[in-house]
Amino acid sequence: MKFSKFGKKFTHKAGITQLMDDLGAAMAGGDMLMLGGGNPAHIPEVQARFRKQMETILAEPKGFESMIGNYDGSRGNAAFIEVLAKMLRETFGWEIAPKNIALTNGSQNAFFCLFNLFAGEMADGSKKKVLFPLTPEYIGYADAGLSDDFFAARRPSIELLEDGLFKYHVDFDALQVGDDIGAICVSRPTNPTGNVLTDTEILHLDAIAREKEIPFIIDNAYGTPFPDIIYTDAKPIWNSNTVVCMSLSKLGLPNLRTGIVIAREEIASAISEINGVMSLAPGGIGARMAMDMVRSGEIMQMSQEIIQPFYERKAFQTLEWFREELGDVPCRIHKPEGALFLWLWFQDLPCSAAELYERLKARKTLIVPGHYFFPGMDHDDWSHKHECIRVTYAQDDAVVHEGVKIIANEVKNIYA
Repeated sequence: MKFSKFGKKFTHKAGITQLMDDLGAAMAGGDMLMLGGGNPAHIPEVQARFRKQMETILAEPKGFESMIGNYDGSRGNAAFIEVLAKMLRETFGWEIAPKNIALTNGSQNAFFCLFNLFAGEMADGSKKKVLFPLTPEYIGYADAGLSDDFFAARRPSIELLEDGLFKYHVDFDALQVGDDIGAICVSRPTNPTGNVLTDTEILHLDAIAREKEIPFIIDNAYGTPFPDIIYTDAKPIWNSNTVVCMSLSKLGLPNLRTGIVIAREEIASAISEINGVMSLAPGGIGARMAMDMVRSGEIMQMSQEIIQPFYERKAFQTLEWFREELGDVPCRIHKPEGALFLWLWFQDLPCSAAELYERLKARKTLIVPGHYFFPGMDHDDWSHKHECIRVTYAQDDAVVHEGVKIIANEVKNIYA
């Protein structure tokens, strides 16, 4: 049996599939310390609220039947889109309407569509790339292009901070955006590092994209107004040249696969058309579960008063545990500013992060090695890529604390 070029590209072992395979195996086996995957925490107050919402739907005449038995349109649940557009207008003053929003089967699906809309082989025969103005970036981007040599990326500048912390910044002095770039993309907060690009950086990138007449895509899966997993000041932006992508996953509904694309009308319409071809319509259960909470504004209140404080406490508790356990190991940790992860940089690590991953996996502790998070830098043999790991703190405190101890012990053994 022979696969096409498409088949060969999408059946090789990608970083994101390794992550999800490990996640699934760990969830099935139950004896692995899961400090690698991106599952959000099971926050009791949040889960209770979603259980109550499901009970409300079940009590409505035909509520359950219509939720599971009727297709939405290819753009997604129209009622949810309408209340979301209203909330974003009133919260941020964005000049958007339902025509500016399309839903997808999760953010991963949204980025596959968006990237291939703006990059790859163009109608005139030219080739374009998606530019990541700084890396590391989200592991799931790396294999989303339909053609080879699909991404370009730039190294960040590194600001060394007190207390063993550091922070990545866009190196604008080295940022060249040529005519071969079809779109600029960033995540904010950034998965894997927890970095939040400053308002100045965001506005500067937006200005560059406008000047080049290419879209500026912002992955807002962890951002404001929901789930609002941000521990620093960050002003959200949207305009006719910006594509803001949101999700219900980190709110606590990852298995319902609900992505949200907010863009100019022609882009939102294009996503709708692609939905129709690829999947008829996006699944509607997530939108239905969240709709009443969006209409009332409760979704923002829950994010600000429950979800954000929950993760902020866990972030700084995990940071403190690493400091206690690592001792004088030459490690810097990216300043925790959001998302669900700590990003550890082991300077001059005697082995690669990939080898550290295997050694920790043998000790029933899963992390994600850093080299997967540098899409577009395949030919840049920067040693920093192999000295970093991503650790999630979304699991129960006891699991995270035990995992931190094992990671620190293994790293000490390696340096020794």
